Amino acid sequence: MAHIAVVTHEYDRFQTPWRPLRRRDSPYMLFDILAELGQRGHRVRRLCGLSQPPDADLAILHIDATIVPQAYLNYAARFPFCLNLAVSDISKRHVSQALLRDGDGWLGRVIVKSNLNHHGLPEARFNLRAARHGHEIPFPGAREMPRYEVFAARDDVPPELLERPDLVVEKFIPEIVADGFGTRIWVFCGTRERCARYVSPNAVVKASETIRREPVPVPDEIRQLREELGFDYGKFDFVIHQGQPVLLDANPTPGRPKSVRSMLVEAAANLADGFEGMVGRG
Repeated sequence: MAHIAVVTHEYDRFQTPWRPLRRRDSPYMLFDILAELGQRGHRVRRLCGLSQPPDADLAILHIDATIVPQAYLNYAARFPFCLNLAVSDISKRHVSQALLRDGDGWLGRVIVKSNLNHHGLPEARFNLRAARHGHEIPFPGAREMPRYEVFAARDDVPPELLERPDLVVEKFIPEIVADGFGTRIWVFCGTRERCARYVSPNAVVKASETIRREPVPVPDEIRQLREELGFDYGKFDFVIHQGQPVLLDANPTPGRPKSVRSMLVEAAANLADGFEGMVGRG
């Protein structure tokens, strides 16, 4: 059995604290995978921050931030083997294939997003918790964008949004299906995976608002992007536009939405198998 370390940011609340008669919970998908690994006899330990020695057979870098601070990359590299060590930047400008660029000739709708992952909420939370302790904030300049905005064309985007370096403009290209709009979500851990198209009545597809999901294959082009971006574990959001796959988002710390939590618990065993495969490789 392996000793597995989970490296998290010092201000991250990976799971709720233990309380009598209350089950622990977490906003992260990895929580259920680790619970399954623990039941199989592996020793799992969370390392919060950089103060503890890198003592484990292998680690997984689970920093819920768009840009992983260099100090955490250096710390994770001290383990004999560390998953997702190569994943240090998941900003939209780095991973999105839908970015609107000069000369594209795009005349359709556009969507304005935060360049940061998850609307910039993780960085905003970490900054707030650091400030409450009177510490230096870890992500100065990070701004939360509560919701994404869709416009009929790029020329309709207000200049003040175009000038903000923390925002990006993408081509708005959800998959249009008979009963709504679709986004494909590929979750993987080592060689184990699942991929489904989530359909929503709303053009901006959210897991909490989907009306159905259906299994779909993973295109070879998306698999190649996983290799190029260095992901061992994570989640990719993509669409098929004009017959071609387009990556929208890549996340090494996927969440655990309440609307699909029971499904994630049931699927944890499959992803834990993938994790064990990487343990053997390490």
